[in-house]
Amino acid sequence: MQGLKTTEEAPLLKMQGATVVKNGRRILDDLTLTIHQGEHTVILGPNGAGKSSLIRLITRQDYPLAHADGTPPLLIFGESLWNVFQLRALMGIISEELQVSYISRTLPGRTRGLEVVLSGFFATYGVFPYQQVTETMRDQAYEALALMEATPLAEAFIETMSTGEARRLMIARALVSDPRALLLDEPTAGLDLPARQRFLETLQKIAQHGKTIILVTHRVEEIFPEINRVILLKNGRILLDGDKEEVLTSKHLSALFEAPITVHKHQSYYSAVCGV
Repeated sequence: MQGLKTTEEAPLLKMQGATVVKNGRRILDDLTLTIHQGEHTVILGPNGAGKSSLIRLITRQDYPLAHADGTPPLLIFGESLWNVFQLRALMGIISEELQVSYISRTLPGRTRGLEVVLSGFFATYGVFPYQQVTETMRDQAYEALALMEATPLAEAFIETMSTGEARRLMIARALVSDPRALLLDEPTAGLDLPARQRFLETLQKIAQHGKTIILVTHRVEEIFPEINRVILLKNGRILLDGDKEEVLTSKHLSALFEAPITVHKHQSYYSAVCGV
């Protein structure tokens, strides 16, 4: 990989005919799109649309088919080859799957909230004795906790926290290395209505602080006002890509979900109801 100097001006994400094949089936098919830094974007689609596969592609867990002419099908911050640990420092990942995996890998009474956040520097599940934690790292961890209004969780053990508290902790973990973007995969899964509302308000604050948000979801209600671009994903392909006002219509969402969908807008928020 070349030096990171180009990442500041390069698009956050650029796909040129990106295709992923598993078990002989195209789960992502000829995706072409560019997301610029600072361009808050939602990728919306039903279950089975390929959203999780897209997450795995971006996070380098899956790889696209190579092009015959040698052009890279996927560039992240202008680079086609990445050390995964360096990529995680530039793009924080938040998902229910990561949260569940994190908690399952920690022993009860061993991992406090502060250690969860500090582990973001090392991309590990917890902080281990061989990892050097500096005072600067601790200061940044407390700053991330404060931003998430989660400072009281610093001394609590993660297994004692509610789902919403643990989710805020995972955001602080993603933010601690000061990434340029956050990639969120169905981020409100498992949260009750008050926790979901608080979580979305937190995302708005993060977006307003200059972090690029890429939100992958099937919930129209999660599209907060700072998000202006909507990409509809269906059967591994892009169905529609454009401005929120133009894309979030009853006609387009009915085609996406293959059901009669009525879209409502209240101020800057959207909701969708199945049926007339």
